[in-house]
Amino acid sequence: MLPYFKLFGIPIYYYGIILMTGALAAAFLADREARRRKLNTELVWDGLVWVLIGGIIGARIWHILTPPQTMVEQGITTAFYLTHPLDAINIRKGGLGIPGGVIGGGLALYWFCRRRKISFATWGDIAIPGVALGQAIGRWGNFVNQEVYGAPTTLPWAITIDPQNRLPGYQDFATYHPLFLYESLWNLLNLGILLWLGRRYANRLKPGDLILVYAIVYPFGRFFLEFLRLDYSAIAGINANQAFMAIVALASAAFLYWRHRKQDTAPVSET
Repeated sequence: MLPYFKLFGIPIYYYGIILMTGALAAAFLADREARRRKLNTELVWDGLVWVLIGGIIGARIWHILTPPQTMVEQGITTAFYLTHPLDAINIRKGGLGIPGGVIGGGLALYWFCRRRKISFATWGDIAIPGVALGQAIGRWGNFVNQEVYGAPTTLPWAITIDPQNRLPGYQDFATYHPLFLYESLWNLLNLGILLWLGRRYANRLKPGDLILVYAIVYPFGRFFLEFLRLDYSAIAGINANQAFMAIVALASAAFLYWRHRKQDTAPVSET
């Protein structure tokens, strides 16, 4: 059961509050970035609802397609969700995948930009630092739920996990790597890189470059953090999230290089 409190008899989940805080922080940062570029900031708030809806749907779909091993062992598989539609849409028990959230939110933003006839690449660059900030904040929801922790450790910054929240086979271990914290800090670093690049190289960046930088930096860190994860999503014995992150990072780096490759423009002399 996820931690919550009741307001007028209605359960309010701390995880949801933290996610919404991250979303609002992301929107405020996007507003600031749009203002800095002298663009219409109302578009940020008009598109926020659609991006949130797309992000939640995408995150849930990702979870349904890549449930963690502990859920699979309990019979909660992709096939289970497809035959139990009410469970598939019930996010109160958790189950949101960040890769799907970013993809779903990105598709929603693309749709919004098409409808408003504005540049998706430009507005994606405006939004993407906020995505990193929102992820950094949202990961603290995992701390509240005592989930997304790494291997057992006795390091000074280790977190204590209550017995009922420990994974099978780890009941005798009390302290673990705060994997959620590592990813939160990595997202803050990503945020700093994106803001610095957006200002330092504003005249050299092409629209969409910051999206690609995000798609390099975040997957790069997530790839290595997945080595610490105990309850990962496996497909054919492979860590699905880790493999996906490697593909995205490499593809994004290649595309960014291709966009900025130096071309030989010197005239060819005739002899």
